[in-house]
Amino acid sequence: MNEDGTKTITEILDELSTTSHIQVRSSHELAAEVNKAASDEDEKREEDGRDPLRRRTDYRAVRKAPRSLSLTPWQVLHAIGLGAAAARQGAGRGLAEHWGSLRYSQALEADRGRFLQLSSEGRELLRFYKATQSGEIGTGFASLLAEHIVRSRYPDHSVSVIPADIALKAAWTLRSTGTGPRPEPLQRRPHFFVEAWQPGEPSKIFLVSSKGTHSSVHQVYKQLSTASAHVEAVHIGPYGTVPYLLIGTEIPAKESLALHVLEAPGTTVLHPPGEKPGVDLNLELTQKEFMPDVVRPTEGDRATIPGFQVLPKSFAWFSIVLARTEAAALTAFTGGGQPTAQYLTKEQGRRHFNHDTHAGTDRLRDAEHRIHDIDFVGTDHIYRLNGTRVEAFSGLERGLYIHLHHGHVNEYRRQVHDLRGQWPSRSTSKYWNTVSIRSDGTVLAIRLYDE
Repeated sequence: MNEDGTKTITEILDELSTTSHIQVRSSHELAAEVNKAASDEDEKREEDGRDPLRRRTDYRAVRKAPRSLSLTPWQVLHAIGLGAAAARQGAGRGLAEHWGSLRYSQALEADRGRFLQLSSEGRELLRFYKATQSGEIGTGFASLLAEHIVRSRYPDHSVSVIPADIALKAAWTLRSTGTGPRPEPLQRRPHFFVEAWQPGEPSKIFLVSSKGTHSSVHQVYKQLSTASAHVEAVHIGPYGTVPYLLIGTEIPAKESLALHVLEAPGTTVLHPPGEKPGVDLNLELTQKEFMPDVVRPTEGDRATIPGFQVLPKSFAWFSIVLARTEAAALTAFTGGGQPTAQYLTKEQGRRHFNHDTHAGTDRLRDAEHRIHDIDFVGTDHIYRLNGTRVEAFSGLERGLYIHLHHGHVNEYRRQVHDLRGQWPSRSTSKYWNTVSIRSDGTVLAIRLYDE
């Protein structure tokens, strides 16, 4: 500790690379509590003169759910940063936002039992950033848990976690452009598509809705009941058939974190009827203009309701959407600019990446580092952590980056699929205090800055 009671930079970096456990809870009792919370919410809505929410109600305990996840805090920051890199949710745009994950560098620590909990620094943030912190940290944990669950079921597949909003913008306007509020189902959407894929084969698709709270487990029940309305808004194939995960992150002030998860099992395969498997992912993504309607079969008739639906005739196009949206997130993580813009339509935010300039950084893709004997290309960021200058580096394995730089998504996917299971798992390296390498070939690393 420093004289003022703050942690030394060595302590901070050591904690970022320390593997800890996160509890995972899934049970029939959890499903029952979420059902009750949904009923209570709908009763209140009816008392207020509003209709009950449309929800998916086929959720249940996750089959063979893990009892815990073993992660380093740095892996969580890596997931948060990767998810934010192409999102452009704030004024900073893209790359600057992904560095925003570093605000949580001191937010998590292990308790005596090696379970992750909020640190004193993380608890202090509650006064100002409570909602933002729970949402962003919850999203990071949810993406990691969803990836783990899907990968365990399809061990011969690669697994990608893709921001749903960016993907959906390839065919729908997500915000109101006229007067008056939009129908509620159009205001609620899942956070991610999870894609289990093999090169040249149709992908398997899942929806994920993520929530996070600093409150009690009863708030988790309420949030998951709302999450069931988020997944109901999106349908891939026939109405109500796409599988999904509902994940709530409980972040208590003094106890260890817990992930609560439910699922609707099933399989949705993006195999266009009458067509051979395999889609050319190198094709430029074409913007569609789909009506925000979902076909819901009724007795003797067909009715439409507000929502987002990808019908089988559009499965090939949607496969391109997912792959190229992921490519945009990966290249944004390395520095954005034109390599990212090529993967997005105008409505998805291409213009934000048309120039190699972003708030919060002056250098883009000018950093090259060899970590664990692997060459990475990306961008670095120098900032102060408890008064000490540190260097963070985000990048992509050189060969994979070259494929994406030139628009070769098919080649990227073939190579990264061949490399699955071969990436180093060590959380430190010779020249870096803390390292995270993901199966998509990205790296996030941090060390003391040596001028």
